[in-house]
Amino acid sequence: MVKVEVELKNETGLHARPASLFVKEASKYVSDVTIIKDDTEYNGKSIMGILSIGASKGDKITIKAEGEDEQEAAEALKKLVESNFGE
Repeated sequence: MVKVEVELKNETGLHARPASLFVKEASKYVSDVTIIKDDTEYNGKSIMGILSIGASKGDKITIKAEGEDEQEAAEALKKLVESNFGE
């Protein structure tokens, strides 16, 4: 299991477009992907799960990946968030 913490720095947080990009990237990996915010876990491969987080700019989230490609998944998703989802 790999966990990385990131801060959302894009203006709109995890709204529809960034959430869909996150799900698209997470779905490339076999590993289970979970987003943790305020001790609550959300499915990182579910658009509805991510939208229900209500994460906005300045929030810290933890990305947890568990499986055979967990390291690659965690790093790619961290990079996606740190790039502000290309905004």
